[in-house]
Amino acid sequence: MRVVSVVGARPQFVKAAVVSRALAAAGVPEALVHTGQHFDAAMSDVFFHELGLPSPSVHLGIGGLSHGAMTGRMLEAIERVLVDQRPDWVVVYGDTNSTLAGALAASKLHIPVAHVEAGMRSFNRRMPEEVNRVLTDHLASLNLVSSPHAASLLAAEGITRHVEVIGDVMCDAFLAYAGAARRTQARERHGLPDGGFVLATVHRAENIDSGERFAAILRGLEQVAERLPVLFPVHPRTRKALELGSFRPASGRLLLIEPIGYLEMLDLERSAAFIVTDSGGVQKEAYFAGVPCLTLREETEWTETVELGWNRLCGTDPASISDGTDWALASETRARSRPAVYGDGAAAVKVVQKLRSST
Repeated sequence: MRVVSVVGARPQFVKAAVVSRALAAAGVPEALVHTGQHFDAAMSDVFFHELGLPSPSVHLGIGGLSHGAMTGRMLEAIERVLVDQRPDWVVVYGDTNSTLAGALAASKLHIPVAHVEAGMRSFNRRMPEEVNRVLTDHLASLNLVSSPHAASLLAAEGITRHVEVIGDVMCDAFLAYAGAARRTQARERHGLPDGGFVLATVHRAENIDSGERFAAILRGLEQVAERLPVLFPVHPRTRKALELGSFRPASGRLLLIEPIGYLEMLDLERSAAFIVTDSGGVQKEAYFAGVPCLTLREETEWTETVELGWNRLCGTDPASISDGTDWALASETRARSRPAVYGDGAAAVKVVQKLRSST
């Protein structure tokens, strides 16, 4: 069995790291194709170094384009790679343009597609990620889902065959890299007290490209900073929006820093009082860490984190963010149970097992 894995964005590097290790341990040859969707060194190179990912077999260098142009060029380039490699499986992750392009290229060549983290739904088709994930699930020969809820969502769309609940590979990564994350001493290097600061990330186009929504988020973060220092690693897209609006924090307690690596992020997540984010991956990592999360969206794919009382949807309204701060700091919030709804850290091994048994 030979596998081609397609990645291109920061969360996919994390997921691929544990799956690539499991493939190597099982003696399965893998060619890693990096589309270049995240081309900034702080969003790409550092992850390969930190996570021990093998250097990409192919780097397509396609990024910084509109959704249509990016997906189209990736499709064409990935097709050439697959014609050359002729793998038994193409593995794609999550919901990016790279995911859809890889699935489309493989399906047109009649190469089976395995979709890791299948079945997620926000039911918001204005999100490009939602379109990508729905189409990929319907193209895939094998949908590998993180939870029974995701499987039920696929069943509601008529996808019932070749759906396997394996857990979440991001849980695998969180557990595997916990020790290395602590050794970064990221919190100490930023001079922050354990449990005495808030970690914030904002990057989604729906929040950044709308001046009104982004301004509201910034007002909300400044209100949070009146309670606790807020550490805010700034995504390149977010940095451009800040510069365009000439934003300057009103308080020295809203700390804007450059993007950080995965290991530093894990260390800061586990030691934060709570997290404010619009990232799906960070919502899950907050849950793994047992840290309350405020999500800057009106919906989430990770509904279990909300239902179990560890995540609250705040949208972008500063008043909702302020109310969420009270909730996140309440002692009863952290006292809630955290069942292992996303698996036990063995999802990557199960990916390999399912690929082999489905070949």
